[in-house]
Amino acid sequence: MTAVESRPAGVALTPSPVGQRPFGARIKAFVALTKPRIIELLLITTVPVMFLAAQGVPDLWLVVTTTIGGYLSAGGANALNMYIDRDIDALMDRTSQRPLVTGMVSPRECLAFGIALAVISTVWFGLLVNWLSAALALGALLFYVVIYTMLLKRRTSQNIVWGGIAGCMPVLIGWSAVTNSMSWAAVILFAVIFFWTPPHYWPLSMKVKDDYARVGVPMLPVVASNQVVARQIVVYSWVMVGVSLLLTPLGYTGWFYTLVAVLTGGFWLWEAHGLQSRAKSGVTGAKLKEMRLFHWSITYVSLLFVAVAVDPFLR
Repeated sequence: MTAVESRPAGVALTPSPVGQRPFGARIKAFVALTKPRIIELLLITTVPVMFLAAQGVPDLWLVVTTTIGGYLSAGGANALNMYIDRDIDALMDRTSQRPLVTGMVSPRECLAFGIALAVISTVWFGLLVNWLSAALALGALLFYVVIYTMLLKRRTSQNIVWGGIAGCMPVLIGWSAVTNSMSWAAVILFAVIFFWTPPHYWPLSMKVKDDYARVGVPMLPVVASNQVVARQIVVYSWVMVGVSLLLTPLGYTGWFYTLVAVLTGGFWLWEAHGLQSRAKSGVTGAKLKEMRLFHWSITYVSLLFVAVAVDPFLR
């Protein structure tokens, strides 16, 4: 992210002339538009599924082309998301340093960049992977931009539940890249990410709910009490862990994946119930420790999908 002058959240900067914006900072700003940290999580769910689909090591060139295509597609979606949300990004502390807010990138440049990545990624997938993967990637991009960002985000507290479908698509893309088809294994892992997304994101939303309230985005923690949010987190967590264990009885995975799923899922449930207990007791502020579950959720999905990749070699 680029360094900018200190200013209160909500005060957007007018873009300076291109010649007055350092080239290196401009490059970093365009990279920031793609939200690389988020894309890391998407790739973590794509590549391991390719190993499972291949029941071993997939074609490495296919892995490279799928990874690049996935980055371009997700990056395009994220850039378009920033273009649409630039008004509220300027008012939120956690997004006040984004390139459009700081003025390092103009809205027109961001829009053109996002559209270009969307087109390039679709053609890339179609020509170098397969057209099923291209269609899935384009569908994920459109779902995130149109359904989540434009229609759901500012209208319903269930925004992240249904909007999270876009984040589930890399699982299907990874499978289709190898097989040019679908499978129940891919559907199950899609469901794992679907039920993982709300209890992953709601703890973060609890932490920054004042930001969302300021701009009128009805994230669940904004419109519901901590007790209600924590109860929803527990419900989704139990379903997620249960779904994650379906792969083995259906014959897609063996003992190693099952062991990892039970241990990591068990720790997740411990953290989720701990958060619920603190919320029921009326704990607020730093003592609520909601970010413990958020940070563990990233570790959980990483370990689970590493197990997906490793398991075929241990069967």
